[in-house]
Amino acid sequence: MMGRALLTVGWVATVGFLASGVQGYLIEPREALGLHLLLGLTSTFLLLFSHSWIMFYLIGTGKALKQAVAEHGLPEEIVEETKRFKNDSYPWLMLAMGLAMATFILAGGVATRVLPVWSHNILFFVTLAVQLKTLVLEHRVLEANRRLMAGVSHDIAGRPAKR
Repeated sequence: MMGRALLTVGWVATVGFLASGVQGYLIEPREALGLHLLLGLTSTFLLLFSHSWIMFYLIGTGKALKQAVAEHGLPEEIVEETKRFKNDSYPWLMLAMGLAMATFILAGGVATRVLPVWSHNILFFVTLAVQLKTLVLEHRVLEANRRLMAGVSHDIAGRPAKR
């Protein structure tokens, strides 16, 4: 349930990021820059929140599964599976967060006319593509993690701890 909630925040943030991009292309008068900035800031914060909490969630569930394996004598492959979830997702999560921050921060350079607009535009599209790929990957990893946790929970139900 927690994974789905975090994934939903990620999708909402991505829609906000896209809305900020669309609004950015519609800016003619400088007064409209405020809404573009607000949408960009809000969606960037939500993206960072979502991705970082998914990382923490995978750490927490991995630790709980490792403990369950030790206490109930379950196969070590379960622990290896949790490591694979992190290895598959963390690079993309970090890339998506870094690009979202860079897109927002470098927008200041565009607003002050230190950087050309095209640099922000290209970074926006790259960030959006990486964000979409990351959300799909997160969905796959979180679903596999949920299934693994449910399987372990089922396996240990009613079984006494090994200790």
